[in-house]
Amino acid sequence: MRGRVWIFWLLLGLTAMAQAQSSSNFMPLDSGFGPLDTSPPTQPVPLLIQQFAAKESQFEHALENYTYTRTVKVETLNSDGKPDGEYYEVDSIGIDSHGRHYETVLQAPPSTLTRVSMSESDFSDIEHRLPFVLTTRALPQYDVSYVGQQQVDQVRTYVFAVKPKKIEKHQRYFQGRIWVDAKDHQIVVVDGKSVPDDLRRGQQDLSLPYITFRQQVDGQYWFPVWTHGAGTLHFSAGDGYLAQNVPMTETVTYTDYKRFGSSVKLLFNGQPLQGAGPPPKPQNPPPSPQPQP
Repeated sequence: MRGRVWIFWLLLGLTAMAQAQSSSNFMPLDSGFGPLDTSPPTQPVPLLIQQFAAKESQFEHALENYTYTRTVKVETLNSDGKPDGEYYEVDSIGIDSHGRHYETVLQAPPSTLTRVSMSESDFSDIEHRLPFVLTTRALPQYDVSYVGQQQVDQVRTYVFAVKPKKIEKHQRYFQGRIWVDAKDHQIVVVDGKSVPDDLRRGQQDLSLPYITFRQQVDGQYWFPVWTHGAGTLHFSAGDGYLAQNVPMTETVTYTDYKRFGSSVKLLFNGQPLQGAGPPPKPQNPPPSPQPQP
């Protein structure tokens, strides 16, 4: 988020970007989390990391064949904890004839945010880092270390700490913890923030800590369903603008996952082939951990 403060000087309206810093790096854990067991796993940790990264690669490929709806709400809060500004957008994520995702805006009322503004990094984080996927291809960019084992609702998970090995210019990364299903070797919870924050004077661009929950949608893969971020951006004074604190929340929901497919009628000499029909529909998903808003 970029901070924005309005100051009048000699009757001229001047806009200044304030320095900002989020209040914390992690979201509080959900009440469904059990105690953390730090004993070593039965399998070698490097093997576990390779296994879940490979499964995440499969999931990333599978996600390319799904359409869904994404709803984004960003709010600033006043001293009473009530919203005093909002950014809201609902997008339909579809698939074109070449198999590529595209976005269609379904709802986008004018933003009422006045103390901060949405940046390109914010939109990039919404698309790529809030629904964090750690694939085999991305794994060399990160240091991944074993933390322990923990129960998340009815799911036994391995917990790993994740941080970028180095920060490349103009690149953004995830830093925090991930919870991996011990059976399916897929990420089910992500807790951390996007890094790095832009701290350049007059161009500060900061992100909130967030937590993302996944659940099984098709009985095979765990899909992001709910992300929530919260914190206070601390705006320090600079040349021509004053210091201020801006409490904020950010919530992203992902709904209506549907496997993309087309009904194809097979013909021979102008006549339909017997037994031809649309592909089967996915089965109902089994119970899975539910986020607690």
